[in-house]
Amino acid sequence: MKSDTQPGKSFPLGATYTSEGVNFCVFSKNCQAVELLFFNNVDDTAPSQVFRLDSKINKTFYYWHIFIPGIKEGQLYGYRVYGNYSPEHGNLFDGSKLLLDPYAKSIAVGKNYDRHKAKQYGVENAAYAMKSVVINSQAYNWEGDKPLQIPYSKSIIYELHVAGFTKNANSGVSKNLRGTYLGLIEKIPYLKELGITAVELLPVHQFDHQDAPNGVNYWGYSPIGFFSPHHAYGSTTDPVKTVQEFKDMVKALHKAGIEVILDVVYNHTSEGGITGVTQCFKGYGPGAYYTLNHNNDFSDFTGCGNSLNANHSIVRRMIMDSLNYWVSEMHIDGFRFDLASVLSRDENGIPLENPPILWEIESEPILAGTKVIAEAWDAAGLYQVGSFIGDKWSEWNGKYRDDVRRFMKSDKLMAGGVVQKILGSPDLFYGINRDPNRSINFVTCHDGFTLNDLVSYNEKHNELNEENNRDGMNENFSWNCGVEGHSDDENIDILRLRQIKNFFTILMVSQGTPMLLMGDEVRRTQNGNNNAYCQDNEISWFDWDLVKEHDGLLRFVKTLINDFFKKFKILHEDRFWEDAQRDKTPHITWHGTQIGKPDWGENSHSIAFTLGKPNAKEYLHVMVNAYWGDLDFELPLFHKRPIGKWKKIIDTAETSPKDIIPIKEAEITKTNTITLKDRSIVVLYSEGL
Repeated sequence: MKSDTQPGKSFPLGATYTSEGVNFCVFSKNCQAVELLFFNNVDDTAPSQVFRLDSKINKTFYYWHIFIPGIKEGQLYGYRVYGNYSPEHGNLFDGSKLLLDPYAKSIAVGKNYDRHKAKQYGVENAAYAMKSVVINSQAYNWEGDKPLQIPYSKSIIYELHVAGFTKNANSGVSKNLRGTYLGLIEKIPYLKELGITAVELLPVHQFDHQDAPNGVNYWGYSPIGFFSPHHAYGSTTDPVKTVQEFKDMVKALHKAGIEVILDVVYNHTSEGGITGVTQCFKGYGPGAYYTLNHNNDFSDFTGCGNSLNANHSIVRRMIMDSLNYWVSEMHIDGFRFDLASVLSRDENGIPLENPPILWEIESEPILAGTKVIAEAWDAAGLYQVGSFIGDKWSEWNGKYRDDVRRFMKSDKLMAGGVVQKILGSPDLFYGINRDPNRSINFVTCHDGFTLNDLVSYNEKHNELNEENNRDGMNENFSWNCGVEGHSDDENIDILRLRQIKNFFTILMVSQGTPMLLMGDEVRRTQNGNNNAYCQDNEISWFDWDLVKEHDGLLRFVKTLINDFFKKFKILHEDRFWEDAQRDKTPHITWHGTQIGKPDWGENSHSIAFTLGKPNAKEYLHVMVNAYWGDLDFELPLFHKRPIGKWKKIIDTAETSPKDIIPIKEAEITKTNTITLKDRSIVVLYSEGL
């Protein structure tokens, strides 16, 4: 060890920058030796300096540490960890591999990066490996910014891919900023005008873009660094600037009143199984970071070759440190946990009744005002929608998606199910200590068909993924409206557009927090591909020409959000709507085509309901015809006459701009019945008595 170095401290983990230098600390339990390597350039074939850590001086318990004076922000570094290589005993130490710091605040990826060089035991990979980067977390000027803490009851989430949102040449974003954090900033006016209150970003933790069987990993569900923003979304190759630009994006979104929610993948990494690559965690001792089976092979509850051992003390601490970092240092507003049910399993993969990591997230003070959203299932069959632990968690409601899809395509036995979903899914969530807005309602998301494709394809068409169309979901509950894929038949296109508007409308009149998928508001298509994880091209990117081509639908969605959803207090209740069977002053009254006679039987394809307590100042009356023929609906009476004067503000069967009309411009209905065209939704408004 050089004379100017100091022993360092066992805390904090990672590379901690100070004005005097940097403290480096990493965990490894069973290794025999650790080296810290410095590099001048990301593609250097050899380190510029090597610091051999002395186990008597630079080790406290299982933590290896060293303080090096004079180190500047931007220093590239990595570790070599030496020990036994005996896979049969769960030891995979390989001193030839350059390892990332699990706590690296930024990661550099050079032009020569090659993940395959990190696969074979004993093969030196420093010239081809990612490098960790020293970051001064306190240097950025946030200008008073802080997380927004918008209530769920007033939230509308927009799921988007950072790169795909602006990568298309027709985005209007300058070429050097397309597909970047800064490029997204340029499109904030579009998001603001649309009316959404939060963006949910597909993974932006550093991931391995080469980790895909064919093509590239576009979605980013292949993490390798839980503290570092993904390098490729920076406008330059400078990893320090990438961190700054990510913060610029968050700050700009906050100034526009838009929250930032991250899709986080604390369930697996890009290192694969026991024969996979060694990039980071595996090289420090897989028994701590990964769940191993009785053969010391990697357990796989994720479908990706490994499962993080989330309830191991070391991994649990890393996850909590990561979450706290993104909130306190990066000002993130919330997290959506991919395959969150994996986090409820113990070291042997058995589901825990009280998973420590989930309760820590629940009770962490730093996260008290942060949204935490669970994808409450995993790839090994554990499904916990409606039974996820705690009071804080929200859940992606996959059953909402399926029931609404099936009802709107006229499946039998679906009226009763869709009624429950409109009510905020009390069949799933009633009785646990959460309000109905903790149900994240969606019809489409990144994983599956776009909304346009949902009404244009009966089957998935994933041939371009080069997996013989075996990948992606088979049960999509989609309907092509008569022709598979693109059609020049005007009647089919009219029906498809009507169905799209139906889905948007039912989403906005349901209790729960609505989530939209990027581009659905302008009929973005993936040509029937329902698993475009490896398609970093026009298939996945936002096509900005559609904004003009489908301006009528875009107007419909904007008006639906800004002048409908945001206007009516009844749509923002923080407790379940009570109906007449439960409450003498109900929020909601159910009907069928006849007032007071709901039909939720096997062959029912219609529902109607009135929102608003007796003697309220305003009412909404919603009629849904999912039948293939026109239906006549009676209108509600109050004291033997229509409630106030009903105005038709939404009719999905009408063409733009008559499909949604501002209240001041809407005409008063003159009859006590109204005819709904086949497969359409009508919403009426009344100021009450």
